[in-house]
Amino acid sequence: MRARPGSALLAGTALAGLLGALPADAQHIRVLVQRSPLAGFQYHGAAIHWDALREGDPLKLVREPDNPHDPRAVRVEWRGIMLGYLPRAENREVAREMDQGTPLSARIGRLSDDPNPWKRLRVDVLVGL
Repeated sequence: MRARPGSALLAGTALAGLLGALPADAQHIRVLVQRSPLAGFQYHGAAIHWDALREGDPLKLVREPDNPHDPRAVRVEWRGIMLGYLPRAENREVAREMDQGTPLSARIGRLSDDPNPWKRLRVDVLVGL
């Protein structure tokens, strides 16, 4: 979500032009803003439900401001099942945007049989326009 100085204005101008060219009944637009591994894969529901997970499945992001380990915690859920968290090193901007009411969504961006649990599931975070 961080941009180079001046690039946000250019991106905003280009985006405004794109949005102005869309028909009024166009579907909701979502822009990918972050890709993160799933933290806690081996401790929560991701490992248990591995065979049912599919790339592209919608995920729910849930803020946990009272989390005793991380006040910026963002829990990741699939079909109401907790899979894990966005990594602490990558949750600052997502937490801030969620706290400000920005419409964020998420999906399973990639699944991999990698033995390293940090490489098994990638979370794609999107912002709605």
